[in-house]
Amino acid sequence: MTSIDDALAQDRAIPDVDWHVFPPATEHDVFPAPSGGLARARLGDPDAPRVVLVSGVAGSKEDFILLFPLFAAAGYRVESFDIAGHYGSVDSGPQHFDPPREHYDYRLFIDDLIAILEDGRTPAHVLGYSFAGLVAELAMIERPDLFASLTLMAAPPATGQVFRGVKHIGPISDMPPHRAAGLILWGIRYNLNRTPPMRIAFVRERMAVTGRAVIDDIVGLMMTMPDVADEVAAVDIPKLIAVGEADLWPEAQHREYAERIGARIAVYPTGHAPCETAPHQLVRDMLQVFASG
Repeated sequence: MTSIDDALAQDRAIPDVDWHVFPPATEHDVFPAPSGGLARARLGDPDAPRVVLVSGVAGSKEDFILLFPLFAAAGYRVESFDIAGHYGSVDSGPQHFDPPREHYDYRLFIDDLIAILEDGRTPAHVLGYSFAGLVAELAMIERPDLFASLTLMAAPPATGQVFRGVKHIGPISDMPPHRAAGLILWGIRYNLNRTPPMRIAFVRERMAVTGRAVIDDIVGLMMTMPDVADEVAAVDIPKLIAVGEADLWPEAQHREYAERIGARIAVYPTGHAPCETAPHQLVRDMLQVFASG
């Protein structure tokens, strides 16, 4: 097992990488989800236990390229996909339903995740990143049989209008979703987090592809998250909250939510994206959670 010091040293040594490039032997396909075709990447023995990594708003499967070889080396089948309306899945969305729907909603993302999980060995270990953590919680309480563990990475530790708890901007976050989404995209586009050159180049390329309508709808969903913490706590599987010290939400809120849902918590010396900057520490802790189940 990698020690705390070893994992931290390995993470600090990570160079800027080309975020288009998955490890050799990664399989790519398009999964026929209820909302349309979802771009998917998978690595590892198809018969091995699965780890499903779900990206958040304005994200994509590429957010997890540093996790892929670590989970595969540990003996897992690791996979991720672009959620509806995003990057390689930009053409999927509510227009594919019969009858067509106007907006992206929680039901769409829940049904897509359930379909992905059903397409392989279950139960699976699931990580939900930011908004996808909310979706994963909702899917888990509906289909607990599909989940072997749940990791909430930088997911909002709140319900209702979750942005009210965000550091600094919480008091001014009650605004129309379109305006709030614009502020979020502005911060990403102008690299307020000072991410490395190749990373921000990829993020800007991805933003140019992902439609604005899906971002607006997701921000609106994050302003209306139902309180399901008690139902999440009632699902008897290992749970982990994994966050950076400089996450959008204060550490105290994450700790309170972890206690409420019966989750372990791991806090890393990083920001809102431990999968990018603390992958060895994150995988080490997730593997320990898997083993506890």
